[in-house]
Amino acid sequence: MLPRSFPSSRRLRLHSARTQRQLIFLLGGIVVGAAAVALALLADLAQEAFRALLDRWRYAPLIVTPLGMGLSAWLARRYFPGSGGSGIPQAIAARKLLNQSARAALVSLRIAVGKILLTLFGLLCGASVGREGPTVQVGASIMFAIGRLSPRRQPGLILAGASAGVAAAFNTPLAGIVFGIEEMSRAFEVKSSGLLIVAIITAGLTSLALLGNYTYFGTTTATLQGAAGWLAVPVCGLAGGLLGGAFSRILVEVAGGLPGAAGRAIRRHPVVFAMLCGLGTAFCGLASGDMVYGTSYGEVRALVDDGTPLTQSFALLKFGATVLAAISGIPGGIFAPSLAVGAGLGFNIATLFPDVSLDAMVLLGMVAYFAGVVQAPITAFVIVTEMTNDHAMVIPLMMAAIIGSQVSRLLCAEGVYHALARNFIGPAARPGDAPVARSTGAPEH
Repeated sequence: MLPRSFPSSRRLRLHSARTQRQLIFLLGGIVVGAAAVALALLADLAQEAFRALLDRWRYAPLIVTPLGMGLSAWLARRYFPGSGGSGIPQAIAARKLLNQSARAALVSLRIAVGKILLTLFGLLCGASVGREGPTVQVGASIMFAIGRLSPRRQPGLILAGASAGVAAAFNTPLAGIVFGIEEMSRAFEVKSSGLLIVAIITAGLTSLALLGNYTYFGTTTATLQGAAGWLAVPVCGLAGGLLGGAFSRILVEVAGGLPGAAGRAIRRHPVVFAMLCGLGTAFCGLASGDMVYGTSYGEVRALVDDGTPLTQSFALLKFGATVLAAISGIPGGIFAPSLAVGAGLGFNIATLFPDVSLDAMVLLGMVAYFAGVVQAPITAFVIVTEMTNDHAMVIPLMMAAIIGSQVSRLLCAEGVYHALARNFIGPAARPGDAPVARSTGAPEH
């Protein structure tokens, strides 16, 4: 009897462990989806409150934004270390670290709470940040915390939480899967692919149940026709790649620590530096006609949905405001602001192609710039396609994304998220080492 009962007992234990992992991914997906919805709704309220302040006194950002960004930077460093920046580099680094306590220094419930609160605070004071990148770190943190219920703690939990965060934040389940494969893991893991999809679907269904089905930037039916339309593809790809590469290079250089007196001043007075970045953001906002504060989601959606024009200076001013927010060290993402910069870039380039659909030019600018920033072309064109439900533009978007990604490498050898993730991977990447990230003295990203 023993030879038969032993295999049966072993199979039972294996089945129990497998079921437990499936339930963890299922439960994690529900919680991540609910957290993404809560953050989305609260982010909208925060931006509405800031807009109400602008309506009362247009020059309020000259005071509110510097003080708010300075306070956010101080709170992040004092009470929520590891929460600065978009949060995606931390999630990437946490997957690569081998020590559980080292991972917990980058993805934990404490960090998730701080990330949510301070991202909302940034939007409340007008910083050019988004909620989608933070949702990735929040999702990874939630999944990692829930994973402690299982005796087997897998990096796959972090991957699933991060990917589910993207899917729920944008209502783009396919983009969540692609993001997980192309950007988070840079590989397809057969063993965890099923559980990854379970988490993403569960998070997506939770988001749908709470918010309903929607497309992030509305719906377009843009197409490219004629030689001028196809000529616009490489032009947008080139411009988006150069601007996106410049953005990434600035962030990487500042995060690595600037040389000379400027670098020393930033390291010694990070809160003052964040306040100066806030003052610069306020100036960008005033110059843009109050269009570059927060995510600029409303402005871009109005452009895509209704053709409401942007100003010709919108792209560069939004670029400047987003750079300032990103290097300041405050918690907040660059996902949505980058898409807004790309939309503005496409709007500018459209003046060179008057016979080409404006919607098509905006989509090409969005995907080219975003691909230039993250150097993940598949994620870029999939997410823009899903956000606008415009499948007729898939091939042009693919081309613009690939061109933008390749051109970006001329200025920044690696995508911004992976380049910044290196700041969190040092000696702690080896088992048994202390759970600390490599400190550069520069603002967190």
